Amino acid sequence: MWGGWRGGTAPPWSPPAPSDSPCPPQVLFLGPLIQLSMDCPWRWLDGVKGALDPRLWALCLGDVRWLRNQVVAPLTEELVFRACMLPMLVPCTGPGPAVLACPLFFGVAHFHHVIEQLRFRQGSVGSIFMSAAFQFSYTALFGAYTAFIFLRTGHLAGPVLCHSFCNSMGFPAVGAALEHPRRRALLPCYLLGLLLAELDHVVHVQVAGGRQHVLQRRGGQRQAPLVH
Repeated sequence: MWGGWRGGTAPPWSPPAPSDSPCPPQVLFLGPLIQLSMDCPWRWLDGVKGALDPRLWALCLGDVRWLRNQVVAPLTEELVFRACMLPMLVPCTGPGPAVLACPLFFGVAHFHHVIEQLRFRQGSVGSIFMSAAFQFSYTALFGAYTAFIFLRTGHLAGPVLCHSFCNSMGFPAVGAALEHPRRRALLPCYLLGLLLAELDHVVHVQVAGGRQHVLQRRGGQRQAPLVH
């Protein structure tokens, strides 16, 4: 993947070992996943059988919208905004600022929904632009997360799978969780998922900083700091 980087040299960071990879997005979506399990009328084994049913996959593969949301959009967007854009930004700004800047382009790229909603009058102008601002914030945060995964793993597969999973989950229904009959057990799961994801990020930053300090003391090649 890194061929051609500065004339074929290695990138200014070293992709970590698999055990050093960031937490999966399921941790971040711990609350919504628990909420789905609470509200799902099927048993767990029935859900697994349904997910493995070839007829279900045949219906999905025949649905253009499913292909767009789960296959085409994750692959093309991660290829452009992560695999192509990040390697150009990192040498100029460093990994940290690049992770923050790259998602801004990713968020602006989703403004085409505003033109579509205005053309078909899918709400008032104010509500459409408020929805666009909310979507921009969400896509920018999500883009920072997948950019972090790309830099930490050095592979495109992780961001693509994460993108597809998040598209299938949608934005967490916090309002529904607040009104849920079992919200006392559900809301801590939402907070726990956020805390575990943030703790994982902090641990990786501390480990990366300690590793860089050891390399510098040993007289090794100076590396650019990983994502902060």
